[in-house]
Amino acid sequence: MIIGVPKEVKEQESRVALLPSGAYQLVRKGHWVIVQRGAGSGAGYPDSEYERVGAEMADEPAKVFGEADLIVKVKEPQADEYEMLRPGQILFTYLHLAASRELTESLVDSGVTAVAYETIEVNRHLPLLEPMSEIAGRMSVLMGGYHLGKTHGGSGVLLSGVPGVLPGRVLVLGGGTAGINAARMATGLGADVTILEVDLERMHFLDISLHSAHTLYSNEEHLLDQLPQVDLLIGAVLVPGAKAPKLISREMLSKMRPGSVFVDIAIDQSGCAETSRATTHHDPVFVEEGVNHYCVANMPAAYSRTATQALANVTFKYVETIANAGLVEACVAHPELKGGINIRDKAVTCRAVAEAHGLECSDL
Repeated sequence: MIIGVPKEVKEQESRVALLPSGAYQLVRKGHWVIVQRGAGSGAGYPDSEYERVGAEMADEPAKVFGEADLIVKVKEPQADEYEMLRPGQILFTYLHLAASRELTESLVDSGVTAVAYETIEVNRHLPLLEPMSEIAGRMSVLMGGYHLGKTHGGSGVLLSGVPGVLPGRVLVLGGGTAGINAARMATGLGADVTILEVDLERMHFLDISLHSAHTLYSNEEHLLDQLPQVDLLIGAVLVPGAKAPKLISREMLSKMRPGSVFVDIAIDQSGCAETSRATTHHDPVFVEEGVNHYCVANMPAAYSRTATQALANVTFKYVETIANAGLVEACVAHPELKGGINIRDKAVTCRAVAEAHGLECSDL
């Protein structure tokens, strides 16, 4: 099989989908790997490392898309990449289709089979999404604490506090992978942390795992009680494959103190607040209702080398199996892979995506 690795073109996206070590394994198995020049440089993997293991280097993305049977990416295709996709091709990447009807329809029209990392599920876990959720969760506290600084438009609260001064208060919405990692970072700094969660079993786990964090059943009343006292609010809710629920209205945010910070980790699924809109690493923050909103849609790209390695750790076995056996046989070897197929034969095959856009869902 011919595997193509284009350079990511989403703004400030520095990750790469395939490590040189992965390219080496594929070449050893007799596959042809085409990597666009510069694809790995943002993550610290120069072209020479791919050339050394036998990958072919391409100057233009058109060659990668034009020749590859399997396109392996990190982020969803951008508008200028749509026309390079072709029928029968397999696209394997993060898609988050529920957040974009335009992207969904473009992929349907292209005839590709689109396989999304984020909807592959194993025992109620999303193994290809979790490493990025871990990074985003930990980052949310670093970025939130930074933007709480008065010099960055914040309220001037130091999350850790100091002797004689109480620590800052952090509220985390959702106790999943991103939420628990945010809570670990915040408690590690010494902040006063509360996690809102609806799953009682998960709350027991959080209580055991995070001795210094509090858990609170998630409902609107509890959220309204907490918001006036919170310095950093972290949105870490997730419905696999679907749009994030809008848990926070503009009116709710107006209850927060001026200069407080809201980090919306769910922004790649359209965000969990009425006021959320996607931002970039170069211009990450905007202010609504006196609250600093950090809504960067590809947060892990800030730590591109760590994120690239973490992503490759979980995606490569699927890339290798698809290359060796084709997608159908790969779904036999790894049945969870079927759940990742969002689009096939010019039809949407993921129910959550279809419902998000009012489209018909076709059975695989």
